[in-house]
Amino acid sequence: MTPKQLFLSHQAQTTHFPLMMEMDKAEGNYLYDKAGKAYLDLISGISVSHLGHGNQHVKEAIKAQVDKHMHLMVYGEFVQNPQVMLCAELAKLLPENLNCTYLVNSGAEATDGALKLAKRVTGRAQILACKNAYHGSTHAALSLNSEEYYKQAFRPLLPGIDFIEFNNLNDVSRINEQTACIITEVIQGEAGYLPANLEFLQALRKRCDETGTLLIFDEIQSGMGKTGTLFAFEKYGIVPDILLLGKALGAGMPIGAFISSKANMNLLANAPILGHITTFGGHPVVAAAALAGIEELFRLNVLEHVQKKEQRFRKLLIHPAIRRITGTGLMLAVELDSFDNNLKVIQACMEQGLLTDWFLFANNKIRIAPPLTITFEEIEFASNVIVAQLNAVYA
Repeated sequence: MTPKQLFLSHQAQTTHFPLMMEMDKAEGNYLYDKAGKAYLDLISGISVSHLGHGNQHVKEAIKAQVDKHMHLMVYGEFVQNPQVMLCAELAKLLPENLNCTYLVNSGAEATDGALKLAKRVTGRAQILACKNAYHGSTHAALSLNSEEYYKQAFRPLLPGIDFIEFNNLNDVSRINEQTACIITEVIQGEAGYLPANLEFLQALRKRCDETGTLLIFDEIQSGMGKTGTLFAFEKYGIVPDILLLGKALGAGMPIGAFISSKANMNLLANAPILGHITTFGGHPVVAAAALAGIEELFRLNVLEHVQKKEQRFRKLLIHPAIRRITGTGLMLAVELDSFDNNLKVIQACMEQGLLTDWFLFANNKIRIAPPLTITFEEIEFASNVIVAQLNAVYA
């Protein structure tokens, strides 16, 4: 059987229409299929490969750690240098109250851990989330999804969860003394890159302080420089009680993290003991890659060019079919009139060597979330391809 036949026969499928592109290698900002065709990566593995593919420093860190050791013990027992150094580096980069990190394997696991932590800290059970948010697909994370279509086959889910409108100031009053936490993305990802309003985040922070509710920011997609600052919340000057990271944090390796104060995290170690536990979370090879990725992010000085690259995309992506471009930095979404036309444009772009995608809750939008290392010449190529395919589809 061919690899494609094996893929369809023995690998679990997430849709009945996978892309079926047989990739052979990836380097820099490009993916290469078995025939050697290059595809400019405009989605970076859904916001993972922010340094491009095959970064040499990250690969060297991985190889060096493999030669030392791989998995040794469940998280939080042995002192393992890659874990320790990564957590210390994150504490250095974050506000003072976000000084203790629990490393897990994915963003969804970080969400699950954060919900447990919020319940443990507050002694409360009620949780608020935002409509059209996406925090993962595990059982607890799925409970935070407002869309019944994605939940109806898996009920019962977590009880005590309700939803407010993102950026709706009137809904903030629904946070009360029974609310354990409110969780929100700083930039809604699968809704099509919708940034939070400053007033909304300010109101959330104020109301949480008044009611003793924990404020959780999900920066699994927006973290690690995508908006031009290391974390998107830095642009707002609003600090959460718990921060979620994942995706790009691992520099291409699987990772997640929920981060809070040492005082909060200490509560997971008693009543009950092992209040949260993971076997592979903080895997030393993954932690080494993540630490190397942070080092490269600053060495390459890519953050200082993010806003200029956003401006270049916005300047070049001009077409009557484009209703608007939402997002900020290198998290942009090009809104068209329908999913059908969007899919035609996306498929035509792939034929022209440009890899892009749509959004879970905004399937009429083209996703633009390239590696931060994308060049201005590559932005021009990508924009020209998109505009050309818009001309063809909307002719």
